[in-house]
Amino acid sequence: MRKLVRVILIVLAVLLVVLLAGPFLVPVPALEGTVPPEQLADPESCFVEVAGLQVHHKVGGAEPGQCAVQTLADGPVLLLLHGFAASTFSWREVMDPLAQQATVVAFDRPAFGLTERPMPGEWQGPSPYSPEAQADLTVALMDELGIDQAVLVGNSAGGTTAMLAALRHPQRVEGLVLVDAAIYGGGSPFPGWLRPLLASPQMRRLGPLFARAIQQWGEEFGRSAWHDPTGFTQEIWEGYTKPLRAHNWDRALWELTIASHPLGLSERFDELQLPILVVTGDDDRIVPTEQSIRLARELPGAELVVFPECGHVPQEECPALFLDAVQGFLAGW
Repeated sequence: MRKLVRVILIVLAVLLVVLLAGPFLVPVPALEGTVPPEQLADPESCFVEVAGLQVHHKVGGAEPGQCAVQTLADGPVLLLLHGFAASTFSWREVMDPLAQQATVVAFDRPAFGLTERPMPGEWQGPSPYSPEAQADLTVALMDELGIDQAVLVGNSAGGTTAMLAALRHPQRVEGLVLVDAAIYGGGSPFPGWLRPLLASPQMRRLGPLFARAIQQWGEEFGRSAWHDPTGFTQEIWEGYTKPLRAHNWDRALWELTIASHPLGLSERFDELQLPILVVTGDDDRIVPTEQSIRLARELPGAELVVFPECGHVPQEECPALFLDAVQGFLAGW
């Protein structure tokens, strides 16, 4: 019996060593050809320091190099928040048309686009990739740009951030436009007991390899976001993947994964006493259309618009319908 126990202990010890040391033996080749995000900027790109981060943003209707935000005396300010694996690029079809009626700013959330991607040890306090930090950054960006109040327009995971910002800073958010918003299914896909493991040194080493896989499955995922997948052209795919040339994009995406967690937003709907528009395509296969219909039904006083023959990103696939809905919503104020 003692010999059996000894054998079992030896086997367990070997397994423990493999689990602890094995990940450090897996080769993780360095990314090649990455550059500072500023080197990927467009003529319309602007950068401002917010909470210690260089935040990339664009101003609707502005000339290249014009970064000052001039608010309209009789129009609202729209702050546009993109979804997962997206950037300001996803608002390209609607920014300038919306700027005819409102002041419009789109920005890249941390881990995406051309916003700075800090690494562990480069920040103090909570992770800048956490949902709460991203919601607070949204309002801090408003402070830096001289915006007192804004209507937050959030697509998919950006809708999650927009709603959380409205709950954390209700005096700063004038209204919400939730575009196929990931409210019920948002947060981490991993169970709570597993999340500490994701932040271990072993997984922080291997995590970037999992993040890099988006280069293989991301294009098909992008097509699935459209009702008509042929509309997702090679040019659009290149626009989405351009930020994957920025330093540390893979590590930042893993840090976002580590910092994500369920938010329980549906339990706080009664706190949202402000105008809300919910829009969705009738063929959303990412955030099922039924979830947006349910969201509009459960949010106090929310309006609902469902776009026919449209998918998860109506601002890209069905921009005319999207503009009609948002401009009509704003006109009713």
